[in-house]
Amino acid sequence: MIPRTLIDIDIAALPRVETDVIVIGSGIAGLYTALKAADAKQRVMMIAKKSLLESNTRYAQGGIAAVISDEDSPLYHRQDTLIAGAGLCTSAAVDVLVHEGPDGVQELIRFGTQFDREDGGEYALTMEGAHSQRRILHAQGDATGAEIVRALAAETRRNERIEVWDDHFCLDLVTDQGECCGVVVERPFGGERVFVMAKATVLCTGGAGQLYRYTTNPEIATGDGIAMAFRAGAYVQDVEFVQFHPTALTYPGAPRFLISEAVRGEGAVLRNIRGERFMERYHPQLELAPRDVVARAIVSEIDKTKSTFVYLDLTHESQDVVKARFPTIYEFCLRYGLDLSSDWIPVAPAAHYMMGGVKTDLHGETNVRRLFACGEVSSTGVHGANRLASNSLSEAIVFGRRIVERIRALPPLERDPEFHVVLGRTDASTQPVVERRLKLQKLMLRYAGLVRNEKGLKKGLEELRKQSSLFMTKLSGREQFEYANLLTLALLTVLAALRREESRGAHYREDFPERDDIVWKKHIVHHRDFGVAEESLQHGG
Repeated sequence: MIPRTLIDIDIAALPRVETDVIVIGSGIAGLYTALKAADAKQRVMMIAKKSLLESNTRYAQGGIAAVISDEDSPLYHRQDTLIAGAGLCTSAAVDVLVHEGPDGVQELIRFGTQFDREDGGEYALTMEGAHSQRRILHAQGDATGAEIVRALAAETRRNERIEVWDDHFCLDLVTDQGECCGVVVERPFGGERVFVMAKATVLCTGGAGQLYRYTTNPEIATGDGIAMAFRAGAYVQDVEFVQFHPTALTYPGAPRFLISEAVRGEGAVLRNIRGERFMERYHPQLELAPRDVVARAIVSEIDKTKSTFVYLDLTHESQDVVKARFPTIYEFCLRYGLDLSSDWIPVAPAAHYMMGGVKTDLHGETNVRRLFACGEVSSTGVHGANRLASNSLSEAIVFGRRIVERIRALPPLERDPEFHVVLGRTDASTQPVVERRLKLQKLMLRYAGLVRNEKGLKKGLEELRKQSSLFMTKLSGREQFEYANLLTLALLTVLAALRREESRGAHYREDFPERDDIVWKKHIVHHRDFGVAEESLQHGG
């Protein structure tokens, strides 16, 4: 159904650029991995779909989770992560995260990141949902991601070993004899294509929030890396687990702007449109329950009250405190006439993070040799069925460092790769891509959103398969390529959600509402050649 490439390719006919390491993506995973590779004396080509400052990381508000306080411990962090992951975390990967995360934070500081401190000079640590301790470092109140990207991007621009290609689009990975040899890239302003060859390729392309009509992700989050890896023969795992952030601003004329979980961590409560606080009916941790619980509780209250939102209430805090702790959120809401310190803020869930992705080992390598994945594009085993808040930034730096350790030991490519794919594609549909993309997003929200069932998933799969002829047409332009990648991810997500006949973490089936560890404590894995299969959990939490 999904061919090996999006375009017909003969790399012998393409201009070639050679380097040691290709890093695709410019969020925290890409920037940090590129800097560590440069430190290891590797020549790095960083390919950014837009610019170094445009990525999911930039919009991360809450912070980065790491054991910094003497009152905390890796054991507590491990336990919180495993509980949130609902039985599908890989214990060894979680151990790596909680023990190596603090050193990674120190490296971010070395690269210039300025985390917020208390008056006494200690780092200001906050609490977020499902954490048992204050272990979240933040920057400029609620602009942690932007500060990390600022610092790492500045270092990247200064590093002579790193070449940056802004506004370039990666089309397809090139493989030869089971090894990844590089990537075919389309340049801006004219669409010239070039083959970039390297001994290692690292996918740091983020997630696929644009699968859904409502998302906290930027426009660039179209699942390109997962789709490329799948076409290249890499295993794709656990993509049925899509995390919806419970609290995105839901207000006429405003985008679905993220209202950080840290707001609830500082005492904000949720109220339905009748003004009733409702989380006590759903979970003993109230507003700090795991994200999937809070998101479904909100949807339940929306349905009961026939509304489109609930309220987030932080009005017990003074304006000075709110402005100091959440300046970005405060200023954004104010643009639309909402004062976070005195108004109840209308919110509803929106697609936020994909727990699954390209399956890797503990050094970020996929089953395709020389192909690595880091950050949200990857499935390392850390997140399981439901990511613990603020673990994503930690995961990116911990596994970025481990990827570079593996790359340092890789020998150069020993041969000139051969790669020739010509499939006789037909002319593309004349239907505007924007229409097809919106239809896909609405379909995914309706049939594969927070609440799923067999009838809806089968209907969604039927509709998506009607679009699959797209893969055998002559695509051109970034919008068409992005839509093809989204369609790939949509098919994989719906197939996995249909297969998993239970409810676990971020995957909720109303026709199978209970968690079933006897049958379903396992991963669902996709591969281009063998389709969808189940894999027993190893070293599970």
